[in-house]
Amino acid sequence: MFQDASDLAAMAETLSQSTDYRVLRRLVPRPSSIPAPGQETRTGILLDTETTGLDHARDEIIELGMVKFDYSADGRIVSLRDTFSAFNEPSAPIPPEVTALTGITDDMVAGHKIEEAAVNAFVDGAVISIAHNAGFDRKFAERYWPVFEDMAWGCSATEVDWRNGAGFFHQAHRAVDDCHALLEILDFTLPATGAPALAVLLETARKTTTRIWAEQSPFELKDSLKNRGYRWNDGSDGRPKSWHIDVCETALDDELTFLRTEIYLRNVEPRLQTLTAFSRFSCRV
Repeated sequence: MFQDASDLAAMAETLSQSTDYRVLRRLVPRPSSIPAPGQETRTGILLDTETTGLDHARDEIIELGMVKFDYSADGRIVSLRDTFSAFNEPSAPIPPEVTALTGITDDMVAGHKIEEAAVNAFVDGAVISIAHNAGFDRKFAERYWPVFEDMAWGCSATEVDWRNGAGFFHQAHRAVDDCHALLEILDFTLPATGAPALAVLLETARKTTTRIWAEQSPFELKDSLKNRGYRWNDGSDGRPKSWHIDVCETALDDELTFLRTEIYLRNVEPRLQTLTAFSRFSCRV
């Protein structure tokens, strides 16, 4: 028997109250709007890139999607200002596996170029860029458009604890569609904190962290470093060929003690880098 939207919503709500079911709701893009007169807000950008590969130094952007939005001081999304979606023709054919993943073909991008002036105009007035994998998207964005070098960045994948988080699904894989989906996810109130995900992300992004480089650490102890959360950098990007980890200020002393007592077995002073939202996720650090 046919059931209207209100019937389906009631059924979903009933199921969600049971511990035996999880209900997923389709993410629906919201219409554009502007903040109410006199409402204090800041402006952010949600950004997603589709590329020919994973190497930010050699691979190329084939699509850029952005959503410009306003948010309140308590991290609640107030309005969707505008959207940006554009193709970029790479210097070589798009690999078949990329087309299979994104649906973007050589014919779709032929003759297209993303103009820097258009990107600059869209980004103007925003105080932060957010991507779901900022460690990937920021590196590509900075290479193409220097305006992103001086912006604060946040990462919705690493700076929000999504355990028991939003029960939504999203099937599209076009850049601007992913941005619309991310906007709705960031508006979700996290059960653990009672705050919207965006507020949690912003609070995390504002914190200073320290990157510790465990240079010349003993090879036989690599598993100890990996198990503790250290990541390997092969040195091909000009940064040290070394294991490294990012820690908050309160955890710095404990991490240095770990390196001195369990890795180097002596008093060492490893290379430290201070990171903020303006430098975090950039290939320049």
